[in-house]
Amino acid sequence: MTATDSLSEAAPGPASAAVPQPEPGATPLPAQPRTTSSRRAAAELVGTAALVAVVVGSGIQATQLSQDVGVQLLANSIATVCGLGVLIALLGPVSGAHFNPVVTLAEWFTARRGGSGVTARELLFYIPAQIVGAIGGAVLANAMFAEPVVQWSTHDRSAGHLLLGEVVATAGLVLLIFGLARTGRLHFAPVAVASYIGAAYWFTSSTSFANPAVTIGRAFSDTFAGIAPGSVAGFIAMQVVGAVVGLGLVVLVFGRPGRGQEADG
Repeated sequence: MTATDSLSEAAPGPASAAVPQPEPGATPLPAQPRTTSSRRAAAELVGTAALVAVVVGSGIQATQLSQDVGVQLLANSIATVCGLGVLIALLGPVSGAHFNPVVTLAEWFTARRGGSGVTARELLFYIPAQIVGAIGGAVLANAMFAEPVVQWSTHDRSAGHLLLGEVVATAGLVLLIFGLARTGRLHFAPVAVASYIGAAYWFTSSTSFANPAVTIGRAFSDTFAGIAPGSVAGFIAMQVVGAVVGLGLVVLVFGRPGRGQEADG
């Protein structure tokens, strides 16, 4: 999501939500039926599309209803918090409700290190689905408000302080999601992740996109929530850095999977 370059040019942009599997030693979640790869990918596509439609659509609506940038950001952040929480609650049991390539990559990495998470095969399904969904959500939002269906954003977000904001936003998101997983509290994810994103709209300079797929999708809309194509690569690079920092913080705070939890217990 977003904080602001300066409040006058700020536009929000959500990050994502994800529900990885609990780590060894954590309180297990109720068993869920294992769905097919195609259904999980469909859930990621639909969820990411809906998330971006909420972000872009509410941003357009806000600018049509008020000229006050603070009010616009407030409306955009509230809509995103509500929409994101609902989507995690609805689709979490199907795919984990990642809606975010860095979360999917982080879960795959932790699975390789002994934790639970997506496989390499699922990775190849999830990330393309998330990107396609994000673009589709932006296009849908544009169409609903009679904007050009595809119009490259002209909102430059390449300043260094905004890139730092993306590192902070993404690191916090990864720490929250994997911290919930490590402590067996993933049932709080719909509220906790949505609340974090809502807060990060306001406390990060970038308004917390924290999501490569959402970042790409928002480049397709020259509206309040857009990002210029030339700024996309920098944001994604900083989101990857933030994910690495976030995983490091998980190890620092909660220890390594299995061994660290046993030691802490």
